[in-house]
Amino acid sequence: MSVNVLLPLALYYALRAQGTAQWQALLLSGVIPAAHALGSAVVRRRVEFFDFLVVVLLAISAATSLISGDPRVLLLKDAGLPAVLGLWILGTLGVSRPFAFTFGGALRDRAGAEAAELAWRDRPEFREALRGLTVVWGCGQLLDAALSTVAALTLPVDVVPVIGRFQSVALLGLVAVITVRRSRGFHARHGISLFGVRAVAEEPQAEVAVRP
Repeated sequence: MSVNVLLPLALYYALRAQGTAQWQALLLSGVIPAAHALGSAVVRRRVEFFDFLVVVLLAISAATSLISGDPRVLLLKDAGLPAVLGLWILGTLGVSRPFAFTFGGALRDRAGAEAAELAWRDRPEFREALRGLTVVWGCGQLLDAALSTVAALTLPVDVVPVIGRFQSVALLGLVAVITVRRSRGFHARHGISLFGVRAVAEEPQAEVAVRP
C-alpha cells in the first residue's frame, strides 16, 4: 500500500512544493507504482494482468499528456485502472468460475479447495453467493472509476490525487466488509464456508451407551 498509495502522494506534493508543473509532478509520481509493477514482474518472472495494466495506462496517459499538456489526462489514468478491473471482474461471470471463487482459492487449503469444487458442482446457493460477491466487487471498482472520473474533470487538480487514493481505499474497505458479512451469513445459514480453508466437518453422531 505504501508503494502504490503513500509514496506517489508524498512525491507529488513534494514536487508541487518545489514549483514543479502539475502534469510533470503527476507523471513523475506515477512512475513509482509502474516501476514497482515492473520490478515485481522481474522478480516473479511473469507478468500479472494488474502490473501490465498499470504500466500501459501510465504510458498512454503520459503520451497524451505530453501532447496536450493537460494534467487532467494523467488524472484520468486513476479512473481507467478500476474501470478495466471492474469490467474484467464482471466478465468472469461468463466463465466457468467467477472472480470470487478464484479469489477464495488463495485462502483455501487442499481439503478446502476440494470441498469448494464439490459445493460449486452440487449446491446452487454456493454458486449464487459467489456470483453475487463477484458483482459486488466489480460494481465497486466501476463506482470508483466513475467517482474518479468526475473528480478528475471537476475538482482542482492538486486535491484530486489525495481524494482519489483514499476514496479507492475506502471503497475497497466497504466491499471487504460486505464480503465478510455475506460470507458469515452464508456460513450461518448453510454450514459451509465461501472462503474458508476447509469445509465444516459433519458433527459426529452421539454414541449410544449400552448397559451390560
